[in-house]
Amino acid sequence: MLQDKDRIFTNLYGQYDWKLAGAKKRGVWMGTGDMLAMGRDTLLQKVKDSELRGRGGAGFPAGMKWSFMPKDDPRPSYLVVNADESEPGTCKDREIMRYDPHRLLEGCVVAGFAMGARAAYIYIRGEFWLEANHLEEAVQEAYDAGLIGDNTCGSGYAFDIYVHRGAGAYICGEETALLESLEGKKGMPRLKPPFPAQVGIYGCPTTVNNVETIAVAPEILRRGVEWWTGIGRPKNTGTKVFCISGHVNQPCNVEESMSIPLKDLIEKHAGGVRGGWENLQAVIPGGSSVPLIPKSIADNQLMDFDALKDSRTGLGTAAVIVIDKSADIIDAICRISLFYKHESCGQCTPCREGTGWMWRVMTRMVQGRAEIDEIDKLWDVSKEVEGHTICALGDAAAWPIQGLLRHFRPELEDRIVEYKRKHGKRASSMATAAE
Repeated sequence: MLQDKDRIFTNLYGQYDWKLAGAKKRGVWMGTGDMLAMGRDTLLQKVKDSELRGRGGAGFPAGMKWSFMPKDDPRPSYLVVNADESEPGTCKDREIMRYDPHRLLEGCVVAGFAMGARAAYIYIRGEFWLEANHLEEAVQEAYDAGLIGDNTCGSGYAFDIYVHRGAGAYICGEETALLESLEGKKGMPRLKPPFPAQVGIYGCPTTVNNVETIAVAPEILRRGVEWWTGIGRPKNTGTKVFCISGHVNQPCNVEESMSIPLKDLIEKHAGGVRGGWENLQAVIPGGSSVPLIPKSIADNQLMDFDALKDSRTGLGTAAVIVIDKSADIIDAICRISLFYKHESCGQCTPCREGTGWMWRVMTRMVQGRAEIDEIDKLWDVSKEVEGHTICALGDAAAWPIQGLLRHFRPELEDRIVEYKRKHGKRASSMATAAE
């Protein structure tokens, strides 16, 4: 388990002052000018050496992503912080912005300097009213203190930060849809290439990173790469804020070390599964878009990118959703399926048509009003949606269903058989034909 001295987000629960004076007491903005004095290349190399991976879901190496920004380009470059946090089960960035906004602003300065950015745009979910107010007040405090602006931290580097409120669309969590929305257009993903590092906001080089990814960067530089890489496994280093919800005794956010066993995470921080560990049915380990894992896998699961990939799921946003045996697992995935149907932007045919089709089949599966061979058909359609869309929303809609079919097919079959027993063998097929 992570020791208190190694925690970065020391005000995650809001027990201390979130404004500039309180942030400085916790070490934020300490030696930031010295970090900038290292130079862009040194900063980039240190972040690469730390093996920091994006905390927003994809887990792409942050240092490598920052290095994609061109060095000799007449166009201005920009950093865009993705604070649209709309993934069901995820509420980590909200707490960082609410109670530790200056840590994010310091991260913007360091990351922006490392990639040669002229300004940062923090695109925040529109429903985060208090968080946006705190951010805007913190930005003004930073300007007044000379921490950002024409002479950022006394370094001579000009850097501005703007807070932009979104309109509550899940699709704007996808980086290119976010850029479209930021430009005042409908939030719909762009075709890639060109990638944002070449053509991003306003046609200029842009890097889009998650709140947590940006916020931890200064602390890595302050404490040293060796400290960061000493936490977790290789390629899965550092600390991570986990959101634990669902059927646990004490739902919570907690900063822990990467690669912590899932069982330890739930039992030591969330008070254990409701009714005890043996009452566990399944866990969605990384937000609603990743496949669930049953108890048999959760028993020995490590919580990092590679270990979860080996279990055919993902760390995602590290939003751990616990499902005990009292839940209807089929209905739970059906509700997730409805969410992705609703949030599809409709640009790509596989997603626009496939999400609705999968949800309609899932509603019948909940009742058992289906045929056994439709289980295989549902799997086939999910595979036709996965990987065939401009952005990853198609994948996000397909993966929860794939996880259910992979691990809970017997439950689906039993429900169909039970429906036929109660309503007659032809009842389900007649209902299907009527639709």
